[in-house]
Amino acid sequence: MKPKSASHMLLVIAAVGFAFARLFAATPVKTPAIETGKVVFENEKVRVVEYRTNGGKDACGAGVHSHPDHLYIMLTDAKFRTVLPNGKEELADAKAGEVGWEAAATHRCENLMGNQAGLFVVEIKDKNWKPSTGLSP
Repeated sequence: MKPKSASHMLLVIAAVGFAFARLFAATPVKTPAIETGKVVFENEKVRVVEYRTNGGKDACGAGVHSHPDHLYIMLTDAKFRTVLPNGKEELADAKAGEVGWEAAATHRCENLMGNQAGLFVVEIKDKNWKPSTGLSP
């Protein structure tokens, strides 16, 4: 694994801090359902997409869609079914506050829980960056 530059690490730390600040804010805020995703922050270095969806709906983009390499930050507990282009299905459980890294992928992802699932996807705009597809209009 190649070491990341200090600016990349600073961006990741800032994104994680932003997510936890929203997650643990003293005053709860009722967030309307986004249903596929919307860009909540973007500059020349990163793009942050917030996804919120109800049970039985697409979780991180509408239908079959793509993501670049990205950091994800779970805002709620969730259970997902992911279907890859080759038809392979994967089930995954996630916990609120979980943070992880995902390689670029094309898939369809469904929220299997009855609750609203929420997460942030932080895209690093490097030389290979292509924005996530399947966002809300």
